[in-house]
Amino acid sequence: MIEFKNLSKIFSDKALFKNANFTINEGDFIGVVGKNGSGKTTLIKILMGLEKPSSGSVKFSKNKLKFGYVPQFRNIDGDYPLSIKSFVELNLKKSGFLFKNDKDKKRLEDALKKTGLLKLKDLPLGLASGGEKQKAYLAQAIVNDPDVLILDESTASLDGVAKEKLMEVVESLNKEKKLTVIFITHDYFLIKKYVDKYLWFENKQIKMKDISDLKEKVFEE
Repeated sequence: MIEFKNLSKIFSDKALFKNANFTINEGDFIGVVGKNGSGKTTLIKILMGLEKPSSGSVKFSKNKLKFGYVPQFRNIDGDYPLSIKSFVELNLKKSGFLFKNDKDKKRLEDALKKTGLLKLKDLPLGLASGGEKQKAYLAQAIVNDPDVLILDESTASLDGVAKEKLMEVVESLNKEKKLTVIFITHDYFLIKKYVDKYLWFENKQIKMKDISDLKEKVFEE
């Protein structure tokens, strides 16, 4: 699905990573692990076309992949004016010029249903719990049926129960829809539970490894 070939990124003569070669297949659930500043976010920016590599290439299996992006948890003020439904709808690429057609409405409803927010769709987002807010970000990310879902520290700042509920939704999307997932995290227990393989950033290198190789001490260093 995605091939990274001899990929390097250099800032001011300092290499973040050099000559990275790996592939991501359709339906993979990939973890991204490494110290802060090792280049994890930069790699994602390159993948999404927001940054150019210094050398090497990223090749897709089709002309253009659609990405869904879920950021780190952001608290929203209690007086935020939009409902959960309206917030998710902000990311909906409407088929019509001004009004949603039946296809758009179905995509919106499906995104709310998949994330367990259908019954809460009219709740003001500012009054939702932390876990519900993050599910709204997830619904917003999947409303346009992306090929790849990127979770960028999306479970940080959530409590244990909310983390599990969010990841259960992501896991179901991965298994039932074969949605490719890339999960950047510092949470050892979540990555061990949900991820199949992981990208390991160390010493200016990026290596794809099996999740069975990951040790908790990596997150303690």
